Amino acid sequence: MTKGPAISNDPMYQLLREGKIEEFNAKKQSGEYCNLKGCDFRSLDLRGIDAVGLDFRGAYFRQTDLRGVDLRGSLLDGCSLNAAKISGTYFPLNIPAQEILLSLEHGTRLRVIHEKKEPE
Repeated sequence: MTKGPAISNDPMYQLLREGKIEEFNAKKQSGEYCNLKGCDFRSLDLRGIDAVGLDFRGAYFRQTDLRGVDLRGSLLDGCSLNAAKISGTYFPLNIPAQEILLSLEHGTRLRVIHEKKEPE
């Protein structure tokens, strides 16, 4: 049996759950650490979040409002986007559009393409 999405006690995650995006961004920019892996963002409004460098691996974004969010600098392996609002959202280039569509429509977990490094 797999573990479901977590409601973390991390103070930075709690700011997002409370809709305090500006406060989250300010603390993030001042260097405050946050652990968002495997967290439950279900139905939250994350518009305006500074997502650069955030580790969302395994996170659950069902019906989350991600409109206009730049996720290009985020780690999204294993995320689920079922029914999320993604108009104007940037995704990393290593996630094919078909993966995003499958996750939106069916809740599948995003599979990220990792480049294989040639031996030196």
